Amino acid sequence: MGLVTPIGSEIDTFWKHVTTGVSGIERITRFDTQHCNCKIAAEVKDFDPSLYMDFKEVQRNDRFAHFAVAAAKKALADASFSVSQAQHPGRVGVVIGSGIGGMETIRVQTGKFHHSETHKVSPFMIPSLICNIASGIVAIEIGARGPNFATATACAAGSHAIGEAFQLLYLGKADVMIAGGSEAALSELSFAGFCAMRAMSMAFNDDPTHACRPFDAKRDGFVMGEGAGVVVLETLEHALSRNARIYAELISYAASCDAYHITSPDPEGEGLTICLQNLLESAHCAPEEVDYINAHGTSTVYNDKCETLAIKKVFGKAAYDIPISSTKSMTGHLLGAAGGIEAIVAIQSICSGIIPPTMNYEYPDPECDLNYIPHKAIRKDVRIALSENLAFGGQNAALLFRRFEGI
Repeated sequence: MGLVTPIGSEIDTFWKHVTTGVSGIERITRFDTQHCNCKIAAEVKDFDPSLYMDFKEVQRNDRFAHFAVAAAKKALADASFSVSQAQHPGRVGVVIGSGIGGMETIRVQTGKFHHSETHKVSPFMIPSLICNIASGIVAIEIGARGPNFATATACAAGSHAIGEAFQLLYLGKADVMIAGGSEAALSELSFAGFCAMRAMSMAFNDDPTHACRPFDAKRDGFVMGEGAGVVVLETLEHALSRNARIYAELISYAASCDAYHITSPDPEGEGLTICLQNLLESAHCAPEEVDYINAHGTSTVYNDKCETLAIKKVFGKAAYDIPISSTKSMTGHLLGAAGGIEAIVAIQSICSGIIPPTMNYEYPDPECDLNYIPHKAIRKDVRIALSENLAFGGQNAALLFRRFEGI
């Protein structure tokens, strides 16, 4: 596992912060928010891409690719694996998702174009802004010649990437897959767009750490974040052959679409319901066997309500007993990177027996009445953990992890 987040970019630090309620949400420092109604975000601070890439490659690539390379190299180090050890580099692949791709590149290069400086537009503009470049750069950096592509499904991209990598392993197309999500869309342009949609929290500019309040009655929108989360997946045979430390098994992946609206979730939660039903059926897992759900929990009025409704439909009476939390209350919403980082949270809950809290759940919403683990982490034996993500376009993705108990 490897990550870059607003609350820590080493697994131990991140896990300590996410289980003790440390928030990475602050007033924005990267650009002037004078003309924006929202003035807060969860920024990654003190990140030096040159620790992970050659200086020239840093200059040629967007920040979202920097994050992806860093998270991937951290994950490989954590896995004690390098492609040079593989018998067949063509059986080591990469799938890194991103919702937006090189947003800062788009902003900077568009500015040059509109200031009649077309001769200054970078020849690296196109490759640095396209979503698939993170996967490509990671492969170049580590020498992986197996399946390589990106998932570009907005806020579900990280989960879709891990799920599609899982499918490739299952189909025998690869032995090892490096998978997850990366996003670095914190720029004036994207911020202006989300502000225009009135999608972000605007009521807590003077109290940033309380702005992201998933499932709370006073929630008023999401808080943008940035970062990356990447995992190393491999077949059991390959992992055992090299004596790998196995954190958990990925036992199921499901995807669906609301087919309802470009931005709003289906008010009846039908798309997510289908996704979660398929996820459990594929794993032959009964609802009451799930010990923890890391929810999408964006802190938007409609998402949290519809997600709660879908969980109730799928899990029935068990829905009220299963611990559910949204770690976005601390990290902010990392868009395409959310699924990668939240998969790591689900895995860590299995390894540690600790379930992180949902911060800022203070005012109960009658339509969001499940066990959201407010304020403080709890200890629980977690054998099976679920991570789910929803996205603009109506896309849904879910992953199911289980404690590895040997063969």
